[in-house]
Amino acid sequence: MGQAGRRGRWAVLVAVGALMVAGCSSSASIKGSAPSPGSGSSSGAKAPAKSWGEEPAMTIDTTKKYTMTLHTNQGDIVIAMDASKTPHTVNSMNFLASQHFYDGSYCHRLSTSGGLQMLQCGDPTAGAEAASTDGAGGPGYQFQDENLAGATYPDGTVAMANRGPGTNGSQFFLVFADTQLTPDYTPFGKITTGHDILTKVAAGGIASPGQDGTGRPNIPVRITSVTVNPS
Repeated sequence: MGQAGRRGRWAVLVAVGALMVAGCSSSASIKGSAPSPGSGSSSGAKAPAKSWGEEPAMTIDTTKKYTMTLHTNQGDIVIAMDASKTPHTVNSMNFLASQHFYDGSYCHRLSTSGGLQMLQCGDPTAGAEAASTDGAGGPGYQFQDENLAGATYPDGTVAMANRGPGTNGSQFFLVFADTQLTPDYTPFGKITTGHDILTKVAAGGIASPGQDGTGRPNIPVRITSVTVNPS
């Protein structure tokens, strides 16, 4: 399968005519996982250890703020989260972190175009090498959108990737420069530490970009673990 076919799951589209482009349009989209986890592949994909049939029960304090830290091979990326605005998202992140769900996965999609500047992570099947399953993996459950009224995606935003309304799973994206997107992706956090890691990765460029201009970063970002704690 060619590069364009492999990246079809998370193509950046222009709304008029659904034309695949390089992510320079304000009507770009960011697609996340399918309803159930993708399988591994012989080309380096990492099979998920666990999946669940329904959203985890609420265990966080929805009145508190939380800090999520992505421990990566490039350094720590720290994200401030407000559970009062996105309780289901923060609760899911807390649950998945406690289950070591993200451990060993790679951030599989980088975009450096003028209108879409982000690094997408959270597919547990994404291994060290690009695979046809990149972008398909998830936790087996989905949950509702949150915090969308008037949502914008300025530099430092962390938001959920999805495949349409109410299809949030485990994939998310880290914005490293002001990005133009429609308010369809739950913004749940703000990068407080590690922005320099993202700009370094972006400067390293994209390996074998697809038709939409996005693809695996040349500088690999491997998530070794994720921790979530009350702020």
